[in-house]
Amino acid sequence: MTIRVAAIGTGNVGRHALTQLINDPRFELTAVWVSSEAKAGKDAAELAGLPDSTGVLATTDLDAVLATGPECAVYTAMADNRLTEALEDYRRILAAGINVVGSSAVFLQYPWGVLPDEMVAPIEEAAKAGNASVFVNGIDPGFANDLLPMALAGTCQSVEQIRCMEIINYDTYDSATVMFDVMGFGGSLDETPMLLMPGVLSLAWGSVVRQLAAGLGLELDEVTETHERVPAPEAFDIASGHIAEGTTAAIRFEVRGMKDGEVAVVLEHVTRLRDDLCPDWPQPAQPGGNYRIEITGEPSYALDLCLSSPNGDHNHAGLVATAARVVNAIPAVIDATPGIVTALDLPPITGKGLYAKR
Repeated sequence: MTIRVAAIGTGNVGRHALTQLINDPRFELTAVWVSSEAKAGKDAAELAGLPDSTGVLATTDLDAVLATGPECAVYTAMADNRLTEALEDYRRILAAGINVVGSSAVFLQYPWGVLPDEMVAPIEEAAKAGNASVFVNGIDPGFANDLLPMALAGTCQSVEQIRCMEIINYDTYDSATVMFDVMGFGGSLDETPMLLMPGVLSLAWGSVVRQLAAGLGLELDEVTETHERVPAPEAFDIASGHIAEGTTAAIRFEVRGMKDGEVAVVLEHVTRLRDDLCPDWPQPAQPGGNYRIEITGEPSYALDLCLSSPNGDHNHAGLVATAARVVNAIPAVIDATPGIVTALDLPPITGKGLYAKR
């Protein structure tokens, strides 16, 4: 029996989620929500880049989407610059009795201790009232820094530190809003972008650090953050636009979970717009970049997760992985206890039914 699903958002991640929802026989697409009038009225297949019409036309009306009666909504709408609106979207969907899987807002991966209680409570109350569950994940925040490190830690006798890293060149990531407005690439080093304002890193990736600590049964003393930026040595262009000489071209940051004065768990990002920048910073295991997990303990581990795709580069592969992570979790989330659920709550998502011959 197919699962009725609705797609909320058709951007960089949402387009790949929509593709799977259309092609995967486990699902029946009921509706598509879009953020712009330019996309409204278009067939879901067109928005996903697929040839055959689905008969499902996109709308900007969330109430109309909910009225189609999906069992689950896939939420990939932009939340970085509209946090309040995104949380209200989640509340409305859950209160309507519809389960949600999503890739944003990322702090919902594990919000406790990250968001103020007054922001978490409406989501939890709506889920209880609607008898529905919500699971927010992806690759980072997501399985590269919750599922995989916890699996490795489960084979240790002791753990001193878990470090999760993203070491990636973002030059082909095509989103001016994220790259320029949120992350501050191409901007003056004298100005602080949204991402690097005090507390924002801990909001965006504190969920990773808090969840890792919870997996270890560890109560952190505090979560701290640090960052550095490096200017472009000369002007160059990336997929999202122009980087002028002297503006931000590389960012490195850490979100650290502290215990007794020691860094117990840490999320680190090393982000370049050119491979030759900052040669002294950690280097990727493959061209373009990868995710890395380092566990110091008995035994210790170093795991490099390298993404690729026959249809694009490492950034394309990461977007597909983010979408598929939440789409494939839909059956488990529908069966889960109502409320906010995390990777610590769900059974393994194994890829059952996904085998396909080339």
